[in-house]
Parts: sequence; structure tokens; C-alpha cells
Amino acid sequence: MKKKIIVLVVFIILLIITYFLWQYLRVKYAKIEVTLVDNLTLEFSEKKNVSSYIESINGKIVDDYIIDSTELGKKEVTFQFINEDKIKVKYSYTVEVVDTKEPLIWLGSSYRVPVGSDINLTDKILCGDNYDHRPNCYIEGDYDLNTVGIYPLVFKAVDSSGNEESVSFDLNVYQPSNQSSQNSKPTTYTNFDDIIRKHKNDSTKIGIDVSSWQGTIDFEKIKNAGVEFIIVRVGGTKGTNGEYFLDKQFERNMKEAARYGIDVGVYFYSYADSIEGAKKDAEWVIDQIKNYKVTLPITFDWEEWAYFNDYNISFFGLTNMAEVFLSTVEKAGYKGMLYSSKLYLEKVWLETDYDIWLAHYTEQTNYEGNYKIWQLCDNGKIDGIEGTVDINVMYLNH
Repeated sequence: MKKKIIVLVVFIILLIITYFLWQYLRVKYAKIEVTLVDNLTLEFSEKKNVSSYIESINGKIVDDYIIDSTELGKKEVTFQFINEDKIKVKYSYTVEVVDTKEPLIWLGSSYRVPVGSDINLTDKILCGDNYDHRPNCYIEGDYDLNTVGIYPLVFKAVDSSGNEESVSFDLNVYQPSNQSSQNSKPTTYTNFDDIIRKHKNDSTKIGIDVSSWQGTIDFEKIKNAGVEFIIVRVGGTKGTNGEYFLDKQFERNMKEAARYGIDVGVYFYSYADSIEGAKKDAEWVIDQIKNYKVTLPITFDWEEWAYFNDYNISFFGLTNMAEVFLSTVEKAGYKGMLYSSKLYLEKVWLETDYDIWLAHYTEQTNYEGNYKIWQLCDNGKIDGIEGTVDINVMYLNH
């Protein structure tokens, strides 16, 4: 009996070994026919899948993931696919992550500076890059900030990959006038009623965004005027890494919006200069709103463009910072959204999967990217708010 058991155990072991050997040989000699595209370069921060570089394959990819393109250089791409014989096999190829995008110089054909100014033009004029924290930015040509005149100059920028950009411009060093302008244009306003008539339909909601600048709002009146949603400033910091403060009207605005049944979102004006700072901002916001019903997104609002060079951050770093804020609020159960104006969305911010709150003050926006909310003016007038207010259109199907 004991002998039979030993024989049976040996047989089972041999069977198992044979099975695994068969599986090994089956995979080792599995048919693999993969043809790659000719161009195996991947632009820095570009989102491309494994299949983007495959011209033909004798099977189906198991996980067609997005290739990591956040570091320059060679990148090995390994994936599995099930071939035509139903065998799961592994395959690898190598792409080269490159940066071919030139730096950005935010400058028109002329730039005005009052005589006697001590500003550093290369520090003052926005000069940034998608990859470099600070590209090499310099000015060619002679000028004197202490002498009135027009100086033809060239602003140049070069990044670490050798991409160059240059802008020719006239530096206008002028003598400020002591006389006030007599030809100032009269103040114009955008009536909330007009926006409702033009933009309200079954696929939209019309709303406003507010802060302490709007003072004490009469919520009964704005509700009767047709406000369907409101985005409330929760607060901010006193500069980069500064002390947090709550907007003076935040608590009242949140309570009154709830009392009148108006959908609420919040926004935070950030001075963050790192992903750690952005995460800290998000955690502070979450703590402030935990006792309120927030049905609309929490928005990351970063607008320090006049001081961008001082932050020493790339466009990728800035976008990554925003996404850390937004991912933090989404992990807490909220929806995240990025706020910015049209030109900065087009030229500075990199592509993101988060909802966009577009600021573009015009009759009809020509922004070609996707956006959830359009802030179409900052001179809105509505019954219930003494001064002006931003008016927004939310698109329910975007």
C-alpha cells in the first residue's frame, strides 16, 4: 500500500512538472508577430498608449496603458498580449522620450516701461518652458531704462534640449504723464437677465462665482433672478507658503446657498510652488468644507503669472501641481476642476483629464479645448449684489 502511494505521488509530481514544462515551452515558442511604426519617439508629457507604436500584431493587447513620458531619454515599454493561439505572451520595445517644444516668451511687439524703472526685464517678462524649470532667457540689443526712447530688441530663450524661441519687440521707455486721461470709456455691464435669455436651455445652467468682494449677498433676490449655481471662494493663503485665511463671506455664502437650494461649488486661490504645497492647500480646503453640502467641483485657481519666473517651475510642474490638488480632493469624495483663462490654457497648462473652468470674456468663445464651465464676464449685474459679479454658464453634457 505504501509503495502504491509513493508511485502515485511520483506520478502526480511528474504530471505537474510536465504541465509546467508544457506551459513554459508553449509560451517560449509562441508565435509573436509584432511590427512597430518607424518613428519611436515620444514627446515629453504626451499621452500615448502602447498600441500607438504598433503597426500590426497577431493578437490583442491585455493592457493598452499610457506610456510614462515624464522623463527624457530611452523608455522600455513592456506589455502582454494574447496571440491568435490564445497564448499570453510578453513583448517589449523602446521609445525615446524627447522635448522638441520651444520655450514660451509671453511678449507682444512692444513693451512699455516708465523711465527710471529698476526692473529686470528677463525677470519681469514671463519666460517659461514645458520641461525646464527655468530656460536660459536673455535680451539682445542695447537699451537704457534711464533714457526715454524706443529700443528695438530681441528676447531669446533656450531650453536644455536646445529648443530656441525669439521675439523681436520695441522697448518703449516713456515719461509718465501727470495728467489724468479725459477720454476714459464709460463703464459697461452685462445683465444677468440677458445671459439667461441667450444661454439658458435644457443643457445649461446659469450661475455666478463670488467672494467677499461681492459683500453681503441677498440670496433670495439672486435665486429669484435665476441663479442656478454658485461657486464660492473658500479662501487662500497670504502669499506662497503663507498663512491660510477663510474668505470673510464663505460661511454665510455656503449657508445661504443651502437655505435657498442653490447648487454649490468652491474655489481656492493658490500660491503653491510645489506639489507638497498644493496637497496641503487641498487638505485645508477639504477641512473647511466638510460640514457643508458641496455638489459642484472644488476648483484649483492659480494665477501668479506676473511672478511666474520667480516660481522656477516648468509648465509640466505647474500642471502636475494642480493635478495633485485635484486628485487629493477627488480622493476625499469631491469632484476637481481647474480654472484658467483661454490664453493660459492654450499656451501654458498641459493637457489634463480634469474638468476645465474656462475664463474668456467675450460674446462667443473660440476656445477649442473641452470645458465644463465658461466664465464669460466679470462685469455682471444682478439684483441682490450691489457691485459686479462674474457670470458663468455650466454645460451639463460636456
